[in-house]
Amino acid sequence: MPIAVYPGSFDPVHLGHVDVIERAARVFDAVIVAVAKNSEKTGLFTSRERLDMLRKATAHVTNVEIAEYTGLTVTFARERRASVLVKGLRAVVDFEYELKQASMNQRLAPELDTVFFMTAPAYYFLSSTLIREVARLGGSVSGLVPEEIERQLREKFKL
Repeated sequence: MPIAVYPGSFDPVHLGHVDVIERAARVFDAVIVAVAKNSEKTGLFTSRERLDMLRKATAHVTNVEIAEYTGLTVTFARERRASVLVKGLRAVVDFEYELKQASMNQRLAPELDTVFFMTAPAYYFLSSTLIREVARLGGSVSGLVPEEIERQLREKFKL
């Protein structure tokens, strides 16, 4: 019964994330979407807001759990009895960074495998940073984030 952990900041969650979550949920018995709470990094949305956004965005996927964690991802994965870390890859630019992370995670927790899911082509260019920037400047992110998150972005930037 493989359990997978999909870690990230998800600030905000976008349709590229949802795509990876849906596909991972078809492969693994359970997927824990793990929202990293980094005290050194101030996000646009609070961790509670990000957790709520993810719950709404994945409500249609029955074998997904949303959780928050601090510290090492591998420690969280061990605590949750996961055997796999899920990572999304958008393009070649992600590969080097993700390979380094996967290699360090393998060194720290040899029992955990990292599985990469290529993001659907429609979302290759998408990142939370890009979504925040476009929304902050008043551009449309319709069709790139779930509708509820689009509304929350407009509220956050008072648009």
